Amino acid sequence: MTDEVKEPAGPIRVLLAKAGLDGHDRGVKVVARALRDAGIEVIYTGLHRSPEEVVAMAIEEDVDVIGLSLLSGAHMTLFPEVLRLLREKDVFDRYLVVGGGVMPDDDVVALKELGVREILGQDTPPEDVARCVKALVAERGPRY
Repeated sequence: MTDEVKEPAGPIRVLLAKAGLDGHDRGVKVVARALRDAGIEVIYTGLHRSPEEVVAMAIEEDVDVIGLSLLSGAHMTLFPEVLRLLREKDVFDRYLVVGGGVMPDDDVVALKELGVREILGQDTPPEDVARCVKALVAERGPRY
């Protein structure tokens, strides 16, 4: 038996979403480009998506990672709702949920306790986001 980590069947797939009323998308577009430059497939949902839409798109697109970008202050409402829906649909273990934006440190701790794998703040260099996503997927191993 070997300890070798099996690579995913194809490229890492990330769904980037702007949930709620947050209308600022410059940062998420910079992240999308950095992920693509790192060889990661990106599906960007556009602005003003509901948690239900985010979860449905993640399932439909068969992604590895759900990345929520929030600058509106609604992170303690929207993240828990996305996580609840993933659990309700019995698919929580299929996805790594990460977040980005502006969030107080106490909220970051609370979100991680709920199941968000990582929060990458607004000052995180885009190439670090790509490295983090690759590391999380490698750590998790294949889901297939």
